[in-house]
Amino acid sequence: MSTAKNEIRALLDKLPDDGTLEDVQYHWYVAKKITRGIERARTEGTVSQDEVERNSTNGTRNSVVARSTRRPANPD
Repeated sequence: MSTAKNEIRALLDKLPDDGTLEDVQYHWYVAKKITRGIERARTEGTVSQDEVERNSTNGTRNSVVARSTRRPANPD
């Protein structure tokens, strides 16, 4: 398992030498949001683009998330 220290080191290696502390904070934030989103999709499932579009056109955008018709994320 990767530690936070190792993750920060890997992030620093990817950033340019003239990167700022704000750059580090931003990239760390984005990486964590992506990781959480992938995990949430894995555990809670996803909704197809067609279903989102159908529901957004009739004013029921929020009901898509609340429905129990979520499918597990594609493991690929």
